[in-house]
Amino acid sequence: MAVDALDSRILRLLLEQPRTSVRECARLLGIARGTLQARLDRLERDGVITGTGPRLSPAALGHPVLAFVHIEVTQGRLDTVADTLGEVPEIIEAFSITGGGDLMARVVARDAAHLEDVIQRLVRFPGVVRTRTEMVLRERVPYRMVPLVEAVGRAAERPVV
Repeated sequence: MAVDALDSRILRLLLEQPRTSVRECARLLGIARGTLQARLDRLERDGVITGTGPRLSPAALGHPVLAFVHIEVTQGRLDTVADTLGEVPEIIEAFSITGGGDLMARVVARDAAHLEDVIQRLVRFPGVVRTRTEMVLRERVPYRMVPLVEAVGRAAERPVV
């Protein structure tokens, strides 16, 4: 799915001002409301826009500890273990990876002892061979999409040679 310069402008506005109405977004972008709505519908249908809910802070929810847990899995058990990770509320994301481990989970906890409890739960799952945990000390680059959207928009504006 190609994202053009107007799509990029729309996405940037949505990221920077997520609570702005469609009517106001259209006004700020200088386009018709129908054009904006059609673009939004296409971006959602094509999977570019994947959600519209608020981003929540685990720390503000009482879980200030963040860790990345690498999980090594017995061969043939990857799908089963991955499905089981969904039962652990402290796992807020999990990915299949290459390198040192088969899965990597983003885990939040109330404190170090709670993190240990979560990890102990993980190692008891059938198919988990071992884990390796890396605790986050400080966030250096927060989750962001605006720079990527801007780069895609700039690329879309360049003439194709």
